[in-house]
Amino acid sequence: MISVADKTILYTGAAGGLGMETTLDFLRAGARVVALDNNPAKIADLARLAEREGLGKLMIRTVDLSDFAALRHELENVSAAVGGFDVVINNAAIYPSKPFEEYSLEEMQAVQRVNVDAGIVCVQVGLPHMRERGWGRIINIASVTFYGGWANLSPYVQSKGALVGLTRAWAREFGAYGITVNAISPGAFPTDAEKIHPDPEGYTRFVLDHQAIKRRGAPGDISNALMFLASDAAGFITGQTLNIDGGWVMH
Repeated sequence: MISVADKTILYTGAAGGLGMETTLDFLRAGARVVALDNNPAKIADLARLAEREGLGKLMIRTVDLSDFAALRHELENVSAAVGGFDVVINNAAIYPSKPFEEYSLEEMQAVQRVNVDAGIVCVQVGLPHMRERGWGRIINIASVTFYGGWANLSPYVQSKGALVGLTRAWAREFGAYGITVNAISPGAFPTDAEKIHPDPEGYTRFVLDHQAIKRRGAPGDISNALMFLASDAAGFITGQTLNIDGGWVMH
């Protein structure tokens, strides 16, 4: 049975393009969600929508994911208040776009800090509770860009490759404690990230030409996968990357 009722989920980037709807879906399914984000407008929208539906198990924290000391302090306080995190979803990301040679090393490192290193802090805080319980779920959000086909996104693609690598390393190391670690790789979903493309209609044609399924992805497509991987039903699946991209990448 696929159920996340009464699970406590730490979710970074929870008010973003795909995060918003999937957060609400987790709340509707009876989970408690600790939502980390730093966009005031999106946070307000998430809070308003959750309140409108009477979804009371939402805890929002505004944090700078690149400030690791502050992030760890905040997470440790929240973890103590809620009794630990059962599920950690590393979703937050930044995605600057320009030719590789125009990036400074500092700019590339800034992407790594938010997209990868902040997730490491989240797992470090969540892991002790999971080990003690003998149950846990860690889900990293990768990207279809990891498989090639996009220029000007070197730091972002690098960060997603790092998350896939950590997924496998953590799965091997944490499996003995009843903890699974998986990644999902969303395809080209209509979110704010697409605003970097100068020709929206042309980009949509590009996406549909590459997909086997000729429609754009919807947040529910991501929610269904997250719900499954966060549940007991996925207890024998670990170290995997699930592509949710309409058949863009096939193995």
